[in-house]
Formats: sequence, C-alpha cells, structure tokens
Amino acid sequence: MSNPGEADLTPITSTRQLAEWFAAGSKPRGDWRIGTEHEKFGFRRAGLAAPAYEDRGIRAMLEGLGAKGWEPILDRGNPIGLKRDGASVSLEPGGQFELSGAPVADLHETRMELASHLREVHEVAGPLGLGFAPLGFHPLATRDEMPWMPKGRYAIMRQYMPRVGGMGLDMMLRTCTVQVNLDFGDEADMVEKLRVSLALQPLATALFANSPFLEGRPSGWLTLRGRTWTDTDPDRTGIPAVAFEQGFGFERFAQFVLDVPMYFIMREGRWIDCAGVPFRAFLEGRAGGALAGIEATMGDFADHVTTVFTDVRLKRFLEMRGADAGSAPMLLAKPAFWTGLLYDDAAQKAAAALVRGWRVEEMQALRMEVPRQALSATIAGRALRDVARDALAIARGGLAARGLGEEVYLAPLDEIAESGLTQAERWLHRAERAWGGDVSRIFAEAEV
Repeated sequence: MSNPGEADLTPITSTRQLAEWFAAGSKPRGDWRIGTEHEKFGFRRAGLAAPAYEDRGIRAMLEGLGAKGWEPILDRGNPIGLKRDGASVSLEPGGQFELSGAPVADLHETRMELASHLREVHEVAGPLGLGFAPLGFHPLATRDEMPWMPKGRYAIMRQYMPRVGGMGLDMMLRTCTVQVNLDFGDEADMVEKLRVSLALQPLATALFANSPFLEGRPSGWLTLRGRTWTDTDPDRTGIPAVAFEQGFGFERFAQFVLDVPMYFIMREGRWIDCAGVPFRAFLEGRAGGALAGIEATMGDFADHVTTVFTDVRLKRFLEMRGADAGSAPMLLAKPAFWTGLLYDDAAQKAAAALVRGWRVEEMQALRMEVPRQALSATIAGRALRDVARDALAIARGGLAARGLGEEVYLAPLDEIAESGLTQAERWLHRAERAWGGDVSRIFAEAEV
C-alpha cells in the first residue's frame, strides 16, 4: 500500500500496461531477496487488554521507536507507521504491530533483523507497561473489545466487510500472520512458483497453526485465523483457480485483479470510498458515483493489488500469506521453508513434482479442512503430515544447496512434522494440564 503522497500518478492506458507492472518485478537470480513480515498482538501487562491508539498505547510505541531513527508515516497527522533502511513498521486495524522487513540476501540477516526489532520493541514497550505476543488469533478479546486504529482506509473496510463475509472484521481486528516475500526470475518462473506455493499453502497453514482459542476457551479450531480467512470475502481470498489455467501469466493475473471489487482510492490526501466497485469498471469510466470523472492511475492499481488477499499474492514479488504468527523460531522457520522450496532449481522442481496431479478443487477443499484438522487433513489420499515430511526434506535440500548453513531454521518444523503436534495443540495441552483452563496465561508464555 502506498503511503499518502507516494502514489504513481501515471494514467492507465491499457491492460497490457498492468501486466508489464507485474513483469517489472522479474529479477536475475543474483538479485533475489527474502522479505519477512510478522504481526503481533500488544497487551497491557496490567489486565492483558489490547492497547488503544492513545493513552500510552500504540501511538506511544510508534513515537518511542521514532526516537530510535525511524521516520514516521502520517495519516491525517497521526503516526500510523514508520520506515527505515528499507524496512517499515505498520499497524493492522486492531493495533497489531507489524514489522515489514527489508529485503535481505539470506536467513541469517533475517534473524538479525528480527532480533534487532524485538530488542527495540522491548525497550519502548517496557516503560509503557506493554508486551507483545505473536499468535494467530487473539485468545481472549471479543471483537468489541479490540480497538480501532486511526487509518482512513480502515473505516471504509470496516463498513464493507460485513457485506461480503461473516468474519471479515475478525480478520481485521483479531488475527496476526507471518509471511515471506520472494522474487521470481521471469514469467515462467513466476507461474511455477505461484502454482507450487498455492498448492502447498494449506500445508503451511497446518504447520504454523497457532490459534486454538476464542474468547478464553478452546474454539474447536487449531488455526482460528485460518478459519477466519474462509469466511472473509470470496471475491479476493483463497486459492484462485485462474492461476492453474493453461496460458496463465502476468496478463491473465492482471485481468483477474481488474474484476476484484475495490475498497478505496486516494486523492489529495483523502480516502474515497468506492467499496464494491470492480477496478475494471473504474478503469473503463463506468463506475460513476464517487469515482465519476476520476482517471485511474498506476498508483490506484498498485494499491488495489494490495487488497487482493489470495493465499499467495502476486505483486512485483510473491507473498506467502497462509500462516499464523508464532514464536520467534517459527517466525524464522516461515522464510526458511519457502526459501528452501523456491530458491533452488532442483528443490523447486521437486516441490512441483510433489503436488503434480493435485486438482484445484482438492487444494481448495484441503484449505477448508486444515483450520480444524491441521496435519491430520488429507489430500490425494495422503495425510498432510506425510506431505509435510516430504516438503521439509525438499526445503532442507534447497537450503543446503545455497551453502549458507540456513537449514538450522527448519528445526521447529521438523519437530512438528515428526511429533504431529502443532503449536496450537501444545497450547491446548498447556491450558488443560498446566493452566487449569486459564487461557490468559498464554500471554506470558507467548511473549517475544
């Protein structure tokens, strides 16, 4: 999402121009980088409530980090993010604190970046009486108990979400994720990477399942965050069948994005509500209403792409989006898993062979089963736990081929695949056996 005043004002003159926007992300292998993003819930140490923006809360966190050399990002005068050296800190609607890491060359740099970020967060949060815990879904708060951050676009999304899904507001307010952003070499490489990662995204959702609680009780789901995404907005989420069509590429994906309903555009520092209008109608001058007489720009399209919430999102890189946030080792395991699968030719071909023959309908059905069953779900007659072992072996080989000693970051996933116990199942055991049913104790143990 571009920040106010940063949008590209170039008019859109053809759909080919949009395909070329995606294609411009193609890079030679030597320039491929790893970008890791993760979100975490803030909590007040006294009472465990989610901190509001004001009252020594999220705004104070941003201002405190700003004193450490971060440049503020403002929305109507309010700090709503920070940027420094290619990285950014941003806010999700309920105050979830997100680090969008700088693109780095290897996973050791990712580890150092994470450690530096968490150190700064601790230094600022401590005097404010705040802590932060990366979990997939808020384990205690009701939807009404979560604060709203003062971002103009969130007000528009807040009104639109209930029109298209039952859990869109939960997605906004009560979920946290970890994702990794990876590069592609050309169109053919993008297509193979996108298809492999879409097929295996439900596996990642299972391996990273870390949200079994709802409002202080077991929910019946191992990843309630994963469940939330199945009832958010069918127009922009899930595993899009178009990616598996013959002839798929940049232009076909651009056509898909054009038919996704918009949320907003920005003009002169003001958010304009156009929720529900397909971008194609805007581009062709058929939108009317608040968009009448406004010419679509490349900045509008780039912003619109960020509101397409498919499990893997194509921008000028690929975003792997299907995992719950988790412990610090799990935050590093996410980029390790996908880097191992997709940044070595032999590993990528082996991953493609692993999912060959899976039908789109099977992948989509698996995506619906995983939130409750995690690694016990099945696809093509195989338990997902068995698929996990194969995928991890491929990823380990891919990392070993890089020759950087990055395989160590897969260790938490190896343990999950071998034991069959996800983070979520371990929390359920803790709640039953050690906490006496007091789910609030998760914050002390999950804090990073």
